[in-house]
Amino acid sequence: MEKEETLRLEAYLKEKLNPGIRLVSRSQTDDSVEVYLGAEFIAVVYKDVDEGEVAYQFQMTVLSEDIRG
Repeated sequence: MEKEETLRLEAYLKEKLNPGIRLVSRSQTDDSVEVYLGAEFIAVVYKDVDEGEVAYQFQMTVLSEDIRG
């Protein structure tokens, strides 16, 4: 994703989810960015372009051992 696009998306996610979120470009691909909350990796956001429409998919995986109490 372009830097300007990443910054706009990051601002949106900070406003909607958490001000500690930051997006980091991925070196192996340009259609997604990594999402961090502080220093912890939490998700990937993929850019989807279909018939001229742009959407972003937030994909977060939660492992069962992470939610055991």
